[in-house]
Amino acid sequence: MYAIVEAKGKQYKVSSGDVIKVEKLASEPGAVIDFEKVLAVVDDAKTVLGTPYVKGAQVKAEVVGSGKDSKVLVYKKRPRRVYEKLRGHRQPFTTLKIKEVNFGG
Repeated sequence: MYAIVEAKGKQYKVSSGDVIKVEKLASEPGAVIDFEKVLAVVDDAKTVLGTPYVKGAQVKAEVVGSGKDSKVLVYKKRPRRVYEKLRGHRQPFTTLKIKEVNFGG
């Protein structure tokens, strides 16, 4: 059984026991987060798609920790001109461990 959930505007395919990285959440390690925005639930017997969300479906996750991704370099250069710019960016993330996927239907 797996579900497709929406977190911070992005969609993730999760099942029980998975560890995922999502956009930075304001939660302490050990906190339990409930995802109410479940877009689809797929079981062996049936598939339920939400319009836009599945009513009664819920995904529970535990916050494992947070950190920053590896650096992404953005380099700009104009040919035949004295223009060079190098910028770096590290995106913050939160690591979640999926505890259970509840199907309300």
